Amino acid sequence: MNLQSVSIEQLKQVISIKEEIAKLEAQLANITGGKQLPVISTEASPVKKGRKKMSAAGKAKIAAAQKARWAKVKAKAPAPAQSVTPKALPAVKPAKKRAKRTLSPEGRAKIVAALKKRWAAKKK
Repeated sequence: MNLQSVSIEQLKQVISIKEEIAKLEAQLANITGGKQLPVISTEASPVKKGRKKMSAAGKAKIAAAQKARWAKVKAKAPAPAQSVTPKALPAVKPAKKRAKRTLSPEGRAKIVAALKKRWAAKKK
């Protein structure tokens, strides 16, 4: 509040309101026996920034749930094969490797032409 722009009437109102607040605080002190009561604000409390803390119980629940998920995954995994004599194994053919894909000369020419066209448009 800028005191230079305040009129005398407004200053008188400010003083009377301050006096009224002082009287009410004295009455409140008499009622509560001089104990300070927490101030209740009508404004919205400011938002706290920072990390939220998790209780130990919450952490334990999360850990237990994760362990249960891993146990379920491990239960579905196939068990490691027992040592078996080579004669008992059926003949397994090795998987065929896919042929490496190659680009035809026509396809490569189309890509080069498209790139040259794009670069020419950018240079304009």
